[in-house]
Amino acid sequence: SSTMVDLLQTAAVPPGNRHDGPGSLSNIKGKKSSKKSRARRGKQSRKRRNKRKRNNRTPPPILPPEVATWFWPGINLKLVNPTQYRFEHLATQLKWRLQEGRGEAVYQIGVEDNGLLVGLTEADMKGSLKTLKRMAEKVGADITLLREREVDYGLDRNIRKIAEVLVRKVPDDQQFLDLRVAVLGNVDSGKSTLLGVLTQGELDNGRGRARLNLFRHLHEIQTGRTSSISFEILGFNSKGEVVNYSESRTAEEICESSSKMITFIDLAGHHKYLKTTVFGLTSYCPDFAMLVVSANTGIAGTTREHLGLAMALKVPIFIVVSKVDLCSRGTMERTVRQLERVLKQPGCNKIPMVVMNPDDAVTAAQQFTQSACITPIFTLSSVSGESLDLLKVFLNILPPLSNSKEQEELMQQLTEFQVDEIYSVPDVGTVVGGTLYSGVCREGERLVVGPTEEGRFLRLKVGSIQRNRSACRVLKAGQAATLALGNFDRSLLRKGMVMVSPKMNPTICCQFEAAIVLLFHAKTFRRGSQVTVHVGNVRQTATVECLHGKDELRTGERAVVRFRFIKHPEYLRLSAKLLFREGVTKGIGHVTRLLPQDQNLNHDQNLQDY
Repeated sequence: SSTMVDLLQTAAVPPGNRHDGPGSLSNIKGKKSSKKSRARRGKQSRKRRNKRKRNNRTPPPILPPEVATWFWPGINLKLVNPTQYRFEHLATQLKWRLQEGRGEAVYQIGVEDNGLLVGLTEADMKGSLKTLKRMAEKVGADITLLREREVDYGLDRNIRKIAEVLVRKVPDDQQFLDLRVAVLGNVDSGKSTLLGVLTQGELDNGRGRARLNLFRHLHEIQTGRTSSISFEILGFNSKGEVVNYSESRTAEEICESSSKMITFIDLAGHHKYLKTTVFGLTSYCPDFAMLVVSANTGIAGTTREHLGLAMALKVPIFIVVSKVDLCSRGTMERTVRQLERVLKQPGCNKIPMVVMNPDDAVTAAQQFTQSACITPIFTLSSVSGESLDLLKVFLNILPPLSNSKEQEELMQQLTEFQVDEIYSVPDVGTVVGGTLYSGVCREGERLVVGPTEEGRFLRLKVGSIQRNRSACRVLKAGQAATLALGNFDRSLLRKGMVMVSPKMNPTICCQFEAAIVLLFHAKTFRRGSQVTVHVGNVRQTATVECLHGKDELRTGERAVVRFRFIKHPEYLRLSAKLLFREGVTKGIGHVTRLLPQDQNLNHDQNLQDY
């Protein structure tokens, strides 16, 4: 207050110099100081009011800086009418980003590199999209507008927008992006029917008509239950449109028209076919897993077991709640809540995300691969087609887990092809199907296959290659295909073998050690126990030779265990994921040490001519 200021000023004057009369010098100075201090306080008060106003304004939204190489923030205003030099620089940048994203990338227009949502005016947004389209045409790609949102945070009366645009290469010479999705779920949950609707382009009639084309055996058609592993493909062109059998007659036509291919691995749901399901998960190296749950039955049968298998093998999983047309909305919501409770349990530690609209589907696809905790949940019907488009949007923009650099590193290694299936085709001869783990495989290439029961490798020549039922000259690491081997004797081959370069010295073993966790056992797990071991495409019964540091294991305990195959040696890799089972006994782990047989045997002595 002014009184307090005056008192302080008076107290500062020495007693002998004070003049307290009305016309004294001290009173005149006090009045002047009082006016100055009031002016100063008014100025400070106005500053405080302005500061409070600024603080009350809504701050501009900020996105976290992008980490994944698949999503790229746009360069907002600079995309409008760029100079020729700037345009060439942007086009070169786009080409590199497409290469990093294995053929596709998402541009965020109106977002700065630090994640600040600046937004663009209507005119600037149109100009930026026009420039991006010209850039895409220059590098042989198309653009698709995924979503557009308004940004209004009180600083500007003009409406500003941000947009997310998918840029995807036009298919050329079968160089499309291929993602493998394993389909899991309990028996009668609608897995095969959903795949039939997606790949055939026609809704189901409510009695399973859509699934008939997926079955491979007569008893599957009669019972309506899948007992074997089948493959179905769904394509997306450069504009994000669905390519399936509704418009294409053959798989070759789908491959030619698609820039992105989703290969569904339809696995068995019945418990008695569990070994087939486990083999499909471990051998075919799926990128993602789709767990199908019936809305009217909820989590039942093998649903929990399949969820546990996918999590044990660290396969990212999303959930589809099917048959919503058969139950009330309350029943469907109860099933979703049941799934959310299971996913949030300490063993799962997942964050469920229910997809309700296209914007949710785009967000789910972005977050799904960036965070291992996010689990999207879709609710749909294969009969009415409800929310089926949301799943297609999700699959369309679902990015690959690995970038081009990781794939190139695998391609630099020696050739290694996993044998998962063996066929005899008339006029072609012996054909093997599987996945190329590393290297590059070409037509006419000479490889060795093994190990045989004696632990040896046989020389052979690759005739022709087919990928997704169409001819292919070069097979790259991570791709699945079938290889024709001509007149090679089929009886010499078996599932679990590998075809490798003759330059490689593969380590084969009858014994190996693994660090395991016993998930469940009715009694105790000890020396002499026999279990079925799954390591990659290897599936064989093994005996427990010893447990390091322990005499026995109980449920939930860990140990390093030495296993011995009871039939023949196998080719294994260090750190490979391991899963074993026998009845209700289940465990997971990874290979820590290989104990090769015939260590003194020369590599050339291990090779035999067929």
